Amino acid sequence: MFDRVWRNARLATMQGEGLGLVEDGAVAARDGRIAWVGPRAALPGPARETVDCGGAWILPGLIDCHTHLVFGGDRADEFERRLAGEDYAAILKAGGGILSTVRATRAAEEEALLAAALPRARALMAEGVTTIEVKSGYGLEREAELRQLRVARRLGAELPLAVVATLLAAHAVPPEYAGRRADYARLVAEEIVPAAAAAGLADAVDVFHDPLAFDDADATLVLEAARRHGLPAKLHGDQHADAGSAALGAHHGVLSVDHLEHANPAGLAAMAAAGGVAVLLPGATYFLRETARPDIAAMRAAGLRMAVATDFNPGSSPALSLLLMLNMACTLYRLTVVEALRGVTVNAAAALGLSDRGRLEPGLRCDLALYRIARPAELCYWIGHNPCIGRVVEGR
Repeated sequence: MFDRVWRNARLATMQGEGLGLVEDGAVAARDGRIAWVGPRAALPGPARETVDCGGAWILPGLIDCHTHLVFGGDRADEFERRLAGEDYAAILKAGGGILSTVRATRAAEEEALLAAALPRARALMAEGVTTIEVKSGYGLEREAELRQLRVARRLGAELPLAVVATLLAAHAVPPEYAGRRADYARLVAEEIVPAAAAAGLADAVDVFHDPLAFDDADATLVLEAARRHGLPAKLHGDQHADAGSAALGAHHGVLSVDHLEHANPAGLAAMAAAGGVAVLLPGATYFLRETARPDIAAMRAAGLRMAVATDFNPGSSPALSLLLMLNMACTLYRLTVVEALRGVTVNAAAALGLSDRGRLEPGLRCDLALYRIARPAELCYWIGHNPCIGRVVEGR
């Protein structure tokens, strides 16, 4: 007997290469896992509870695979400065940008960070998000980085939400290490990564590989430290210039390289061959008014999987709507509906190394998002409208 069945629904299972559509379908759960999925007429057995979905669409629970959800303060003042003509690099050199958030985050107690992060997470959940990645990166010293990761863990404990915690201590060079970037990279590799791993606070390690942040040697130190401690790795890369991040990520076997606005076709092909995922972040393109776009044609030609995420952060993408990112991915980057929706389900799961979600398939986590829409394209079409009518996390 099933624990629960959702019937009278239309399904976008994400099985195969497309959306995996099933008209008049049903999903059955047992012990938090999908036990059966398919046409309602073929449903094989009874359930303790049945939910009539009234023709709603069911998708796998959405996955936001790149967020910076935990931080102190905001950067609305920098938004005004950019509107007045200052560019991001100039603001960063003047002590703004990431470093202004570092000061606010270091000064914030754990409870204050949690109180600020909870409504942010709930905003994403309201649109059907069931898994999010939360990065650190605004502490830039051991205890503040671990505090951010602890808050990420608490979000997952306090909310019906799966949280993947990623250590991004190599996000920027802190002011006390000004002019000593390599020394700070060694600190991250030799002290902060081992501490996060020993405390069980990190599920992955990320590095900002960029002319404004860390170079090949620095990134390699941190990536090798992650490997030594059994943690998968990711890169922020090729955002402000072609830094060779795609090729570097492929060489190190990272789960994903995120941004990629300036990545070259050879690097993208190397990523595809290595099994990585390109995480596209159109919110940053929009908010920073960038003209560069990821080379989607080269990604398609290489067969590179593409994910879509909010990149929610206080400086370059203060966006708490994954549905809005679907629209931006389609309008700014010209993704198809199929590419965009796979980008927040099956490919987003792959970007986090999670093989147990992102599709409606027996044996996987029963994470569902229910929408009152006529067709899946509406999730990419509407701006400012949330048609989510329910979420299910591990069958509940």
